[in-house]
Amino acid sequence: MTPHVDVLLTADQVIEALRADVKTGLSAPSGHRALPPKWFYDERGSELFEEITALPEYYPTRRERFILVGRAEEIMEPGVSTVVELGSGTSDKTRRLLDAGMASSLREFVPFDVSEATLRAATAALSDRYPKLSVHAVVGDFEHHLSVVGNVGRQGERLVVFLGGTIGNFEPVARAAFLSSLAATLASGDQLLLGTDLVKDRRRLIAAYDDSAGVTAAFNRNVLAVIDRELGADFERLRFDHVARWNDESEWIEMRLRAREENVVTVSDLGLQVGFNAGEEILTEISAKFRPDRIRGELAAAGFALEKWWTDPGGDFGLSLSRRI
Repeated sequence: MTPHVDVLLTADQVIEALRADVKTGLSAPSGHRALPPKWFYDERGSELFEEITALPEYYPTRRERFILVGRAEEIMEPGVSTVVELGSGTSDKTRRLLDAGMASSLREFVPFDVSEATLRAATAALSDRYPKLSVHAVVGDFEHHLSVVGNVGRQGERLVVFLGGTIGNFEPVARAAFLSSLAATLASGDQLLLGTDLVKDRRRLIAAYDDSAGVTAAFNRNVLAVIDRELGADFERLRFDHVARWNDESEWIEMRLRAREENVVTVSDLGLQVGFNAGEEILTEISAKFRPDRIRGELAAAGFALEKWWTDPGGDFGLSLSRRI
């Protein structure tokens, strides 16, 4: 079948969102400056993240893939007719689910991502691999365009897939709002497959976000390159050190950029000048880690009943299957 791509987020809208996030994040008082992690992922950032997933220190991708390979048939039990993947990227891991689904009742796949170029390449590859599968891609920001999920796959049971531990990038209040909004788009009986990284030894967690080869450091600094290119800024990336820190109270990793020395950055397109003191930091990502009881409770609060729970043999990563009540 010929793939279909709906563009809900244009290139101009992406730039406007970047402008708003950078203005808000860098205008905040010293000690509270922050940039959303979604701006890591230009073409270079996506390449760097692919390198990260292959690093020996970065276990989540391998552990999640292990579970998906072993449980694909169970996840794609007869009845699932539509799979919606949020933050789909290349949909590489999801193909194991699609393989299993094509042997039963799967008819439609809806990859949802912010990058139009990535989605168009992925949908072309998916259509070649699954010629009998309807591929309906959506270019959008799932924090703002989530209602589209309610408009696809109405004939039959839907499975929403949200992998990679990306749910951990939301702070608790935003995470609760996101899960509740997602539940509101689904019908009773629809399912959510959620990937969550689990709490473990802090040394392993920090190493996963501060690898010895420096790839994660380059990935973190790449957000500055995006701002330089798109908004006419003059960040000098090597003036900022990559920092990965475990927050024991919140049980999340924080990635930050720390100024090596006092410097002033101009963001020309915003008419903004930002002064940094030596040691001052910009928060660029949180990555929350979970315990099973917490996952069950947060899903229940949003209107999902957890039905199945799997981990890898080492208990590093969790994959949950829950049903909309």
